Amino acid sequence: MPHAGLARVLEGIRVAATQAERSPDSVTLIVVSKTFDAPDIIPVLKEGHRTFGENRVQEAMAKWPALRERFDDIELHLIGPLQSNKTAEAVALFDAIHTVDRPKIAAAIAREMAKQGRRPKLFVQVNTGREPQKAGIDPAQADEFLRTYAEGHGLDIEGLMCIPPARDDPAPHFRLLAEIAARNGLKSLSMGMSGDYPTAIACGATHVRVGSAIFGARDYA
Repeated sequence: MPHAGLARVLEGIRVAATQAERSPDSVTLIVVSKTFDAPDIIPVLKEGHRTFGENRVQEAMAKWPALRERFDDIELHLIGPLQSNKTAEAVALFDAIHTVDRPKIAAAIAREMAKQGRRPKLFVQVNTGREPQKAGIDPAQADEFLRTYAEGHGLDIEGLMCIPPARDDPAPHFRLLAEIAARNGLKSLSMGMSGDYPTAIACGATHVRVGSAIFGARDYA
């Protein structure tokens, strides 16, 4: 039996992309599996989906190595904040890191990539809403960060990521991210979650991060 949540989201992506006169294949669905364990994830894997996102390095380390023994073509994305003391583990485990958000992390990732010989895809997180409690580069400083720190450390940046303020219309934030990416020659945009991924696709998202619309509400207890 098809996985109902996955099927709904894939259809939503197809519809949104078609309406934006884009190919659905131009949008990568990152299934956000944070707080969910193997019994929830395996049905999605059995459907053939292989791209997943986790927020915490430690949680990912506890469940994904075993899953990769069964499904060796999994692509794992870190979409939550990265602490500098977890950089080695993150570079070893993840195929993409979406939260390069400060010079210290850029330097730590560069060191670990050189040490391990691994080159995960990297996205710079931009704090488009300038929220003090949220990680990310200030939009006004994004160009300088990409030039000074990313290039300075030899980091090949794949694209940009943002999480708009919960109460804002997300579209202006998505458009701002797209503008920063365009003027820096970056083609990948990680933006859009369960509640707003169609809007993100209309604004040019290449990666959408969707979890609860697939798995249902999370239990954070």
